[in-house]
Amino acid sequence: MSWTSWKKSYKAYLKLERGLSPNSVAAYLHDLDKLVQYLDFSQRHRPPQEVSRYDLDGFLGWINEIGIGSKSQARIISGIKSFFIYLQLEDARKDDPCEHISTPSLGVYLPEVLNKEEVTAVIRSIDLSLPQGQRNRAMIETLYGCGLRVSELINLKISNIYFDEGFLRVEGKGSKERIVPVNSQALKHITIYRKDYRSHQKIDKHDEDTLFLSRKNRQISRNMVFYIVKDLAQKAGIKKIISPHTFRHTFATHLVENGADLRAVQAMLGHESITTTEIYTHITNEYLRDNIMRFHPRNREKV
Repeated sequence: MSWTSWKKSYKAYLKLERGLSPNSVAAYLHDLDKLVQYLDFSQRHRPPQEVSRYDLDGFLGWINEIGIGSKSQARIISGIKSFFIYLQLEDARKDDPCEHISTPSLGVYLPEVLNKEEVTAVIRSIDLSLPQGQRNRAMIETLYGCGLRVSELINLKISNIYFDEGFLRVEGKGSKERIVPVNSQALKHITIYRKDYRSHQKIDKHDEDTLFLSRKNRQISRNMVFYIVKDLAQKAGIKKIISPHTFRHTFATHLVENGADLRAVQAMLGHESITTTEIYTHITNEYLRDNIMRFHPRNREKV
């Protein structure tokens, strides 16, 4: 993907998943544009996936030379770090070229996850009396039950669902296919959706094999899935900023919490590098620490 494409998807991530204000989103993108400007200026024409530590060292020297103050430099570096963390979360990079930059220190970004009660609350907030209710239930069950990216969900084909075997064939990033187990609840609600709702739609020939359709009988859009998830979260009374990707994080976190092998989780998520999957061990470690701090009697005793 080009810088333009990545900036567009990063903008959607900042707005929909991080829940940042329009001004904050614009500031992040403005800082990223400075890096692109430097790469053009220094004739280092390369996509985000190929930006190196050497490139960033040159960039830091450049923003210092042109007279940008220390506070502004810290903000710019923070924005650049955020972008490369996003690329790792999207499995576009195995490494973090910002790792050596010590100022400001952001640490490891831990994505938002839901607990089991919150997942149940989201599912219960779906109004099954509405024509699209069963479709929404099937989508949420599939996101949480299979850990799919939103792009994988909207492109899921009926012909790639193996109901008897309990597997989905998914086309992930870089047109790489993988086989993902699917649980009985997701299969059950996919079947109900197809029988009670989808079978009554007048589907365009181009989308006959596409599973999830909009009310206009076409493939549902990425943005529509984001808005459905955010609406359900609001109805469920969840204060966290969540998106379709939250269910992917939740899927992986719940597997790791319950003892799943990290390599198996890596395969199900379609991560090229185990390093990307290891972020979920950080999440579960935070979870364990919070529980110790909350419930160990010595932490509740007053000195």
